Amino acid sequence: MECKQKILITDEISEEAVKILKENFEVVIKKGISASELKNEISKYSGMIIKSSTKVSYDVINNAGNLKVIGKAGTSFDNIDLKSATRKGIVVVNAPMSNVISAAEFAIALIFSLVKKIPSANFATKSGSWDRNKFKGMELDGKTLGIIGFGKIGYLVAKKAIGLGLNVIAFDPYVSEDKYWQSGIKKADTLEDIYKAADIISIHLPKTRETSGLLNKTELYKMKKGTILINVSRGGIIVENDLYEAVKEGQIGGAGIDVFENEPCRESELFKAENIICTPHLGSSTAEAQEKADIIIAGQVKKVLKGEIANFAVNLPLFSEEIFESVSPFIELCENLGALFSQLAQGNLEELEIGFNGRIAGLKTNFLVSVILTRILQKYTTERINLVNVNLIAEEKGIKIKEIKNSQSQDYINLINLKGRGIGLDLSVSGTITGIKNMPRFIAIDKFEIDMVPSKHMAFISYKDVPGQIGRIGTAFGKLGVNIAAMHVGRKVVSGEALMGLNLDSEVDVKMLEEFKKISGFTKIKIINL
Repeated sequence: MECKQKILITDEISEEAVKILKENFEVVIKKGISASELKNEISKYSGMIIKSSTKVSYDVINNAGNLKVIGKAGTSFDNIDLKSATRKGIVVVNAPMSNVISAAEFAIALIFSLVKKIPSANFATKSGSWDRNKFKGMELDGKTLGIIGFGKIGYLVAKKAIGLGLNVIAFDPYVSEDKYWQSGIKKADTLEDIYKAADIISIHLPKTRETSGLLNKTELYKMKKGTILINVSRGGIIVENDLYEAVKEGQIGGAGIDVFENEPCRESELFKAENIICTPHLGSSTAEAQEKADIIIAGQVKKVLKGEIANFAVNLPLFSEEIFESVSPFIELCENLGALFSQLAQGNLEELEIGFNGRIAGLKTNFLVSVILTRILQKYTTERINLVNVNLIAEEKGIKIKEIKNSQSQDYINLINLKGRGIGLDLSVSGTITGIKNMPRFIAIDKFEIDMVPSKHMAFISYKDVPGQIGRIGTAFGKLGVNIAAMHVGRKVVSGEALMGLNLDSEVDVKMLEEFKKISGFTKIKIINL
């Protein structure tokens, strides 16, 4: 009886999420597990699901000999040593879409709280004051909201704001013109366009090297005087001390801050300002968002453990659903080309040139490059290698990867070509896809054109193209009990050197291969198993 893979859950997750996992896996729940216990036990598990209270450190990952996936039931992953997990080939997944509605609603709630001065009015009233003039608010209708970061949350905030009578302008250089056009949102070409137009600015950016400290004193003073600022995305995008000074001096009219550079944040200059609302990262703190996060992460962990590609893997080379869909027709071809190259190659691989020709050249192909490399590098290392760590391992081994794109392809709509060089190695293979099912085809090996559909078992034979050769090959395989499903021949000139590709119905082992060579007299043969 096959043993089920084990999943460790260290925090509270929904019963529905646990039920999803128990259909295929053994689930162990240990809420509040200590760091030392986690380190000692992690080797038993193939998967792990955590929330914010569990830290997955280098020591834990170093002991995780069988771990394939870590799932964080939430949007962030700061409590996971991502570099160590990547190096070990462990997929890290999160649930970035779980809090979209909750975060968007919270941003709107902060806007209302600030413009209507609700928190300070509430505090004053409960303290015995009844000063209505002190808490005059502002109408939103007709005002302009600037969105910085027009992803799913930014888009949803924009749509809700339009319903409130706000004009909306958005800035995001990574979003296509079509999205602005389809949504009816005005596009800002620069941040300065937002600063000039917006009465309220809502930030919806990831924390990256480029966005860290983006809104500093210089940027804050480019905004309209009295601008209201909202941040429910990531701490550290706004320089907190600069924001405090800008509010104190009246440059910024108020701010709603749900995220901080250091969390949990127990002390900040921002706490001193009456017209800055501070909340403890509540953007996704709704029952619905938590339930969604749990179910999403259970599905993602299940996918990885069943050998499928997770939609929300944070350490895979890509990743967006749109990009994945655009390149998915080529994944099987890339796997086949990588496996073919790896098994045909002799010598040490030092340089690999990957050419994308035709329509495919217009796509983002870094994911396909990783698919190819994963199949090739399995030959050159005993380490577990997958899409997560393949680029890191290629870099460590000093293999130079060059990607070449050409929108022109003479004979094929799409063409992928691999050229490898190194000591004792000079090999190229090419392939394409055909038909509505995107059927992979090998179309060239080195100098030989050969039109061949890949199969599980194949043989490639180099020989002198003279009469009787095909018969000898067929007879030899027949004596070994191996049926030839299809035969394909590539040659440059009549009676010259030729290459034959054979689709076989069964595997040819080492002993059978040696017997074939004796019977047929052909010694230049490679057996390929996909």
